[in-house]
Amino acid sequence: MISTHLSSKGQIMIPRQICQHQHWESEQELVIIELKNGIWLKPKYPFKSTYLEDAAKYLPYKGKAKTLADMDAAIAVGVLENNDDCI
Repeated sequence: MISTHLSSKGQIMIPRQICQHQHWESEQELVIIELKNGIWLKPKYPFKSTYLEDAAKYLPYKGKAKTLADMDAAIAVGVLENNDDCI
């Protein structure tokens, strides 16, 4: 486990090895999400901008097309599964 400290100004230093592992660079913009027992820190823009055609070619799907109702139901399940950690 790696530890750091909170400065009198409310700042924390993220150790270099964590930044390297996360591929975070100097001046990286981050988002802080407050949870019940701590915080979650993540990049504001985790991916480079791209076009749908570029990304879609890596996600081939064979089968019957999903309906909007199918997609809404899947999103609802994901929200319920991940909502326990949020305030």
